[in-house]
Amino acid sequence: MSGSTTKKVVLERFDRSPLRGFVNPQSYLQPGGIEIMSPDGSVAQIPFSQVKAVSFVRDLDGSGVLSERKEYLARPKTAGLWVELCFRDGDKLEGVLSNNLLLLEPYGFGLTPPEATGNAQRIFVPRQALEEATVLGVVGGRRKRPERDTEIRQIRLFGED
Repeated sequence: MSGSTTKKVVLERFDRSPLRGFVNPQSYLQPGGIEIMSPDGSVAQIPFSQVKAVSFVRDLDGSGVLSERKEYLARPKTAGLWVELCFRDGDKLEGVLSNNLLLLEPYGFGLTPPEATGNAQRIFVPRQALEEATVLGVVGGRRKRPERDTEIRQIRLFGED
């Protein structure tokens, strides 16, 4: 794991034992799994099949997204696709995906969690952790406006040309 930019994460596994550490946001997603560096400096690659969610957190000692509120109390305000993720173990989590589908990762989904003031700021969920991903709504999408006629339609008075 090279580079000086690292982010604090809590990696939550299906066996309910969280791993705390650091990831490089540009290279933590590897073909074999998620590369994470523990606080003591050892680097490990956790297979996607073992990972339930990766929470990018404010405080490394705090909890991950699965210990916080998992659904929105009302329609979210953040622009994007409002989704509900159903995990292999029956757990559910709501979040907002980016409207820009080019930002979708090949290994999973990066989304904004429902608890805006919680410890988890962003989440990554591997595709292998999910049974189903359902779009609940589109929030703040650009509306297509009807095209206006380019001709100016004005009544001519007194025989003007």
